[in-house]
Amino acid sequence: MHAGNVFAALMSWLVVKAQGGRIVLRVEDLDVERSRSEYADAIMRDFEALGLTWDEGPYYQQGRDEAYRAAFELLRDKGLVYPCFCTRADLHAASAPHRGEKLVYAGTCRNLTPEQVRDRMRERKPSWRLCVSDTDYCIDDMIQGRYSQKLDRDCGDFVIRRSDGLFAYQLASVVDDGAQGVNCIVRGMDLLVSTPQQRYLQDLLGLQRCEYVHIPLIVGERDRRLSKRDKDAALDELLCVYGSHERVLGHIAYIAGLVPEDGAYTPDQILAEFDLGHIAELFPDKVQIQWH
Repeated sequence: MHAGNVFAALMSWLVVKAQGGRIVLRVEDLDVERSRSEYADAIMRDFEALGLTWDEGPYYQQGRDEAYRAAFELLRDKGLVYPCFCTRADLHAASAPHRGEKLVYAGTCRNLTPEQVRDRMRERKPSWRLCVSDTDYCIDDMIQGRYSQKLDRDCGDFVIRRSDGLFAYQLASVVDDGAQGVNCIVRGMDLLVSTPQQRYLQDLLGLQRCEYVHIPLIVGERDRRLSKRDKDAALDELLCVYGSHERVLGHIAYIAGLVPEDGAYTPDQILAEFDLGHIAELFPDKVQIQWH
């Protein structure tokens, strides 16, 4: 974990506890090759040491394929799912860059004939895309304010099952939110662009809509989020510098403007300073917080 991960976990904890809610811990381990139990165990130990404990879970995504498959089949029965044979190179050639890194799918495979699908199936396994509508989806985010996206123009049909058979994050996370009773999601503002697609899925699957809080990203330098290469912001390094989990948590809370002094704080002490009603006013820059 690094300072950005800790900040996201802290903000989730504060927003939920300020509303008298319950924290759900979910390990998003869809990618079996990259997900190891020892990594999840280490993160949970770090959360406990920081005092950022949870009320439900841990829940895991591995082993929940039947739930994801049921949702996938429901969408396919609605006539909203089709196979896509585009390679990564095809997507970059045919898609228009939009809103930073986001590419808008051009609908290349949407109207293939059954014969074309059969022919292409012999050459490669398809991913599966969800047809979007021309609906304008609006999100009233607690920090970022109103954000809207016209799905056909700003997003395009998106993948809900990969060509290797794994269900995509968008589908799995929405299904799990519904199953686990999640009604408030706190995460980095880089994921704001995905939120209208997830709300669209919630509606199609008949699931409860969630409230959203997209927090600024802690960055190593302007427009570059923290990563493993920022070793001075890694939790192990921070513990060496500050000497305790409370001092680490306090420093991160201080640079984010959550507490008045750069000292040792427990989550409960930070919560005492936290005013959910004025959360949007906490961050002069709602996109980035400079790490130092």
